[in-house]
Amino acid sequence: MSEWYRINNINEVDTPALVVYPQRVKANIALALSMVGNADRLRPHVKTHKTKEITRLMLEAGITRFKCATIAEAEMLAMVNAPDVLLAYQPVGPKISRLLELISKYPQTRFSCLVDNTEAAVKIDEAAQGASAVIKVYIDINVGMNRTGILPEKVFVLFKEICALKNIRFIGLHAYDGHITDPDYEIRKQQSDAVFDQVTKIKDAIMNAGSVKPALIIGGSPTFSVHARRADVECSPGTFVYWDYGYATRYKEHLFQPAALVVTRVISLPEAGIVCTDLGHKSVAAENPLNDRVHFLNAPDVLFEGQSEEHLKLRADKEHLFKIGEALYGMPVHICPTCALYERAIVVENGIAAGEWENTARDRKITV
Repeated sequence: MSEWYRINNINEVDTPALVVYPQRVKANIALALSMVGNADRLRPHVKTHKTKEITRLMLEAGITRFKCATIAEAEMLAMVNAPDVLLAYQPVGPKISRLLELISKYPQTRFSCLVDNTEAAVKIDEAAQGASAVIKVYIDINVGMNRTGILPEKVFVLFKEICALKNIRFIGLHAYDGHITDPDYEIRKQQSDAVFDQVTKIKDAIMNAGSVKPALIIGGSPTFSVHARRADVECSPGTFVYWDYGYATRYKEHLFQPAALVVTRVISLPEAGIVCTDLGHKSVAAENPLNDRVHFLNAPDVLFEGQSEEHLKLRADKEHLFKIGEALYGMPVHICPTCALYERAIVVENGIAAGEWENTARDRKITV
């Protein structure tokens, strides 16, 4: 395998570190755009990278619509003048007032959010009335994820109830099919087609009731290759920008490149065959089983023995050649929560680590 990931000045990089390769990020953005054919059909989710810098790269590429999961991510987008930001979360409690504050503070950005029940919609409407604002909303449909969203057969009733409110405005439908994860593309396509048929019937019913054509936002990264071929839908993948080992091994029709890694160092060789590095729970997403958290590009055959907060213990052949201080380059199995563990990413260009990108939206609050 090509050693594209090698950092020539690795002795200047403290570990554990999140490292990013901008040329690969740009290639992934270009590939995603080529798959949808039109920038207006791409609404990337920024939960993966959480950075102003990558948002700017997307804006430069012509992307104007974005999706996020937190108020901080929404504010990060507004700070770089993203024109259209969907908070893909139903705001309740203090999040409603925070969203209204964002709308007031960043008038150049069009904000919207999700709703999936009347009680939440009424609360949002009441708060918007108090702020003399109008909040644009998408109805979140439960198409099988069973996490959030309203069941398809109940959407039309909620739509009518929303239309009766004064300070929220229905503009579209949102359907996240994160439960569709089969590695077989044809199976994923069949399941995605079934979801899309459900959403299309709801859209048609709303239009038959005299409404303007609602926008459709559908899918994530696993089903992106399916939904990208549809007309009149917005696709919202997120992981594509960095990619990760989990998706790369499951969804082989995707041709995105790994563009972010974690770098760790051998810090101890306590006995024959045991190699200890500084990649602990706090440095790579640890929700998966131990042997399914990271894949070392330059040490693919090591076995995983144990992990604690600041250490990762590996087993290698007793005749291994690992040395104290040696750097290992790891491709996370799940890059999104891994990024959230780092306040900054080190930028690597032409084999040289030089500069940093702050993961601005990893915090729960920026200013609002």
